[in-house]
Amino acid sequence: MIDFLGVICVLILFFISLIHIYWAFGGTLWVDAVIPTKTANEKAMNPFKLLTFIVAMVIGSFAIVYAEKTQLFTLGSMPKWLQEYGLYVVASIFLIRAIGDFKYVGFFKKIKTTAFAKNDTKYFSPLCLFLGVVGVLMAFSG
Repeated sequence: MIDFLGVICVLILFFISLIHIYWAFGGTLWVDAVIPTKTANEKAMNPFKLLTFIVAMVIGSFAIVYAEKTQLFTLGSMPKWLQEYGLYVVASIFLIRAIGDFKYVGFFKKIKTTAFAKNDTKYFSPLCLFLGVVGVLMAFSG
């Protein structure tokens, strides 16, 4: 069951990585719904395309860490320490993201009325919690 959930995590992470690549190359679908906002019309940040592409690569790397653990495929060149401890780090990142920054993102955010905040509460934070919990379960399952 844990491996099945791990495969789901891999698919989700690769999909999210592809969406970020789409945005990095100028795509606009959903972009207004995923950037934290201070008010209804004021974004908390304006990420540039290179940063969006870097985020896509990092999320894709996270997917590879999950895939390695579920043995969907094996990268012989992945360092042993990354194989052993990478999932702990990635799962921790997702759990921290689910908790949030106590202002714009996460379950404990203060700004809760913007469109982003509502999406974050319904979708993004629960997804991060799911990815983090499954990652921890996978890491401890051997």
